[in-house]
Amino acid sequence: MFQLEFMQNAYIAGLFIAILCPCIGLFLVLKRYSMIGDTLSHSSFAGVAIGLVLGYNPILTALIFTTCCAILIEFLRNYFKKYSELVMSIILTLSLGIAIVLVSTGKSSAKVTSYLFGSILTVSKQDLITIAVCSVVCILLIIVLYKKLMYVTFDEEGARIAGINTKLINYLFTVIIGVTISMSIRVMGILVISSIIVIPVASAMQFKKNFLKTLIISIIFGVIDIFLGLFLSYVLDSAPGGTIALTTVATLIVSIIISSLTSSN
Repeated sequence: MFQLEFMQNAYIAGLFIAILCPCIGLFLVLKRYSMIGDTLSHSSFAGVAIGLVLGYNPILTALIFTTCCAILIEFLRNYFKKYSELVMSIILTLSLGIAIVLVSTGKSSAKVTSYLFGSILTVSKQDLITIAVCSVVCILLIIVLYKKLMYVTFDEEGARIAGINTKLINYLFTVIIGVTISMSIRVMGILVISSIIVIPVASAMQFKKNFLKTLIISIIFGVIDIFLGLFLSYVLDSAPGGTIALTTVATLIVSIIISSLTSSN
């Protein structure tokens, strides 16, 4: 299996995704903002459709469109301060509307399936380089902003009073989310991409460790989920996105059982 170039590309891309997604996922879960993953995955769907219709690289158009939507989410979140949940519905509706209209033209409907469900066959060297570069940049940004992100996540008002530019931090973080989701759609697929962002974090939280240890455990779970999911998708000849999603749920169930047994003892 590992002698095949597309499997090598898929596993290398999967490693970057497995490290990056739980990193942003932990902050999202603690901010009770996890639904942004689903919203921006639909934005990436619109970005892919734009690329396929216009004849551009769908990953790049998804990256640009999803990043713009991430910035728009943060802008509208400040505008609708008391009703921030409305923002998700607005962006999701806009993105789905654009995607459905473009896909219904018939010019891109045949190719869009691999982006919806994920396809290890479609991870090219060019995609791999794009994923690697964007992932490294995003991870470095998270490392640089780590302390400020933690402060803003746990006490945004306190962070603002302490002199931290919370608006800038939130904008940068939403851009990182948008880039992460755009980079993950090749392997994961648009429909289930939020599973690798949120569920490894939920699994790690069962062990009730501190923030840093929970982050490390969630990355380990992310790597296990993606590697095992890719292996099973190859063996079963199934869509990698759906297989990885099921693997994340299985890992969560095992984590809950282990946590229950250890706490009872």
